[in-house]
Amino acid sequence: MSHPWIADRIHLIDASGIRKVFDLAAKMKDPVNFSIGQPHFDTPVLVKEALKKAIDEGKNAYSQTQGIRPLVERLQQEIAPLGHENRQVFVTSGTSGALNLALLTLINPGDEVIVFDPWFVMYKHLTNLAGGIVVPINTYPDFQIDVNQVEAAITSKTKLIIVNSPANPTGTVASEANLKDLAELARKHRIALISDEIYRLYCYDSEFTSPTRWNEDTIVIDGLSKSHSMTGLRLGFCHGPAEVIEQMTKLQQFTYVCAPQPTQWAALTALEMDLSDVVDEYKAKRNFVRDNLSGFEIQGGDGAFYLFVKTPWGTGTEFVKAAIEKNLLIIPGNVFSRQDTHFRISYASDQRTLERGVEILNEMAKSGG
Repeated sequence: MSHPWIADRIHLIDASGIRKVFDLAAKMKDPVNFSIGQPHFDTPVLVKEALKKAIDEGKNAYSQTQGIRPLVERLQQEIAPLGHENRQVFVTSGTSGALNLALLTLINPGDEVIVFDPWFVMYKHLTNLAGGIVVPINTYPDFQIDVNQVEAAITSKTKLIIVNSPANPTGTVASEANLKDLAELARKHRIALISDEIYRLYCYDSEFTSPTRWNEDTIVIDGLSKSHSMTGLRLGFCHGPAEVIEQMTKLQQFTYVCAPQPTQWAALTALEMDLSDVVDEYKAKRNFVRDNLSGFEIQGGDGAFYLFVKTPWGTGTEFVKAAIEKNLLIIPGNVFSRQDTHFRISYASDQRTLERGVEILNEMAKSGG
């Protein structure tokens, strides 16, 4: 029974299924961990040195809410090629902080938010927290966007569309044609479009494409957590129409205050790094897992570091439960979806872990439950 002081909105948020598996891993002895949604490598040495230097130099107080000037100017240079005169950037406390600020800034109670199923778990819960209503668009079996379905779902209450490419949990990279159609559809109906681009570095089979190419009002969520293994350092950024960014910045002042200042200085170093070797390594990991799994149906996997795999038998929940009994940690698909037919693999692991995990999964597929 709920405590009488707790607000109704909190009951709209479920405890993260990913967090439950994460907590379970801490109790297991040497688990084969395919569950973690973060890079397996440590934060680069140059970034750590820049972080320590900032701390030693006393750059530990609040920064300006929008971010330290050198970083804001550097990020503004990054987005300048988009050619949008009215586009502004600010630094956030992680990409989740940016997403939360965007939804709270844009959504009125009862507004509808279109998301693509499977989705990143925060989209649903943060929309509910902001008083919005999630409208899911089914993307099974290939996880590509069907713009006709999106247009059919638009009502007078539709306020926002969230697109994530490369995507968590499917690893799908939306086709350029579908992104173009989606961007133009949002502009046509005067619907806000959020593009979550946190995995943009990890595109293995094609060039990264942003819907900002076709819709200059797109609000972009981005950051360094996944590209530079800085998940715990909480450094994200957001850019979009100046009027929206100004309101999000105002809200940050009274919530997160600012991103951690030492991390912002470290980000200046991170932005100068060439990470092509990391991308090559993760593409090789993707290829190894995808090529060596036997008896599984796999769609997507073009980017990020996830595979969203259809279970060869049972529901996603049943299959994951059996995997855990074999010391393998994977995430059931219903954490991300209305369906319980798949499971998510994160291949952001060392080679030995990948080999052990593939071996267990292949044995499970053969067993038939």
